Amino acid sequence: MIDIDMRDREAEVLFTELNEQNAFKSIAVPRPIGFIGSVSKDGVHNLAAYSQFTNVNFDNPHILFAAQLRPDGTRKDSVVNAEETGCFTHNMVTYSMLEAMNKTAPSYAPDVDEFEMSGLTKVDSLYIPAKRVLESPVQMECEWVQTVRLPGRTPKCTSDLVIGRVICIHVDENYVLPNGKLDILKIRPLARLGYADYTTVTEVFESRVKSMLSDPIPGSYGWMSPTRGLEVKD
Repeated sequence: MIDIDMRDREAEVLFTELNEQNAFKSIAVPRPIGFIGSVSKDGVHNLAAYSQFTNVNFDNPHILFAAQLRPDGTRKDSVVNAEETGCFTHNMVTYSMLEAMNKTAPSYAPDVDEFEMSGLTKVDSLYIPAKRVLESPVQMECEWVQTVRLPGRTPKCTSDLVIGRVICIHVDENYVLPNGKLDILKIRPLARLGYADYTTVTEVFESRVKSMLSDPIPGSYGWMSPTRGLEVKD
């Protein structure tokens, strides 16, 4: 067992140098990757991929993405745009979009449109000015709610947690199964594993608690398969 005291900067640095990698980023895995689409107050569109993304509520649905500062210490365009225009989109990144995602990775100037850099197609949202990614099978329009700033060990290590309320979800019907569930195997969502490692979904299985059938917990059984397992008695 290797014990790393994260409060001890020297111990953390020593471990990283000995192993040539920081283990922390490979612990919370796999992390789904989302393309965050935003627009500046001057009308410049932005697209950036974030692997620190998750849903944080179901009713009303909210999502969160985390953005570290740029190397020069300034805030990411996605964060600034979300706050100034009050909105952003989340677009699911699939395995087929890996090359396009990598093209958006460099830190571009605020006046650069990453949609154009990546070759991905802009599509208008229904309720917000931020654009969606046409090639993404699942897209969400979000209203910015708040940004929580997590202080880092140094000023450049500060992280912005951006929370948005989902007001509209767009799903490509070509990726919906006859029973109404998303065809995750066909979508092949892309996920980060830390380091330079990635993975994609190639296997799906169900596991349920029997009590969910008669006494469901909000966000649990009600969000599972609508018919499978109903014959099971508690």
